Amino acid sequence: MKIKYLVLALLPLSLMACQTVQNVTDNVISQINTTAAKNLTEYNWTYQGSKASKPLVLSFDDNQRLSIQTGCNNQGGTWKVEGNTIVTSPLASTMMACADDLMQQERLSADIFSEKKVPFTLSTQNDQAILTITDSKGQKYTFLGKMTAEAKYQSEGKIVFLEISPQTKSCTGVAPQTCMQVREIKYDDKGIKTYADKNWSLYYGQIEGFEHNPNQRVIVRVKRFDIKNPAADQSSIADVLDMVVEQEIVKKP
Repeated sequence: MKIKYLVLALLPLSLMACQTVQNVTDNVISQINTTAAKNLTEYNWTYQGSKASKPLVLSFDDNQRLSIQTGCNNQGGTWKVEGNTIVTSPLASTMMACADDLMQQERLSADIFSEKKVPFTLSTQNDQAILTITDSKGQKYTFLGKMTAEAKYQSEGKIVFLEISPQTKSCTGVAPQTCMQVREIKYDDKGIKTYADKNWSLYYGQIEGFEHNPNQRVIVRVKRFDIKNPAADQSSIADVLDMVVEQEIVKKP
């Protein structure tokens, strides 16, 4: 009888111990999922197929939106991490007709990511981020990561519009160099643009992701980031190309 009472007395303690172990396990799994999700959002992921003329690019944002550039149409949906899988919603897509190789890549993207539980592994060792995706047939695809500007500069950045002249000018920073000429543009609620200053200003440095063309006048949207503790010969801001808003071929006189 005493043994029976002892067992009954110990039973609640056993249940509490099991619950504690379960809570610890759940917390560990939650932390692993959070870390994996954070790593996914800090990079844009590129896969270059051997038969496609343009890469497939994945972007995972903090609001669990998945954006896919197929080289043709853009696809989008939602995502979340569960264990070693990326769980996705059905993908919506734009509907342009494109070259056959890119249409095939678009179908491949939908087959892999539209309403699926996609097994993945992720490595960020040796300064190289690698995402390996496995489709429903067991085929593996390797995506290389490029850190987003937000992760690189540890802020959201500010949107700025710049008009860039086709003409450059000699200038002197730390040393003699060639500078682009820019002027900032503001847009009102109706999309009407005005110039913050109609005079051209010399732009020291480069806009990340932008290549100047002496035959084009362009308006670009950039994300501007403050650089913390810049070096003596370094700018205190970094501009990263977000999109080209306008471009015009300029005939040389």
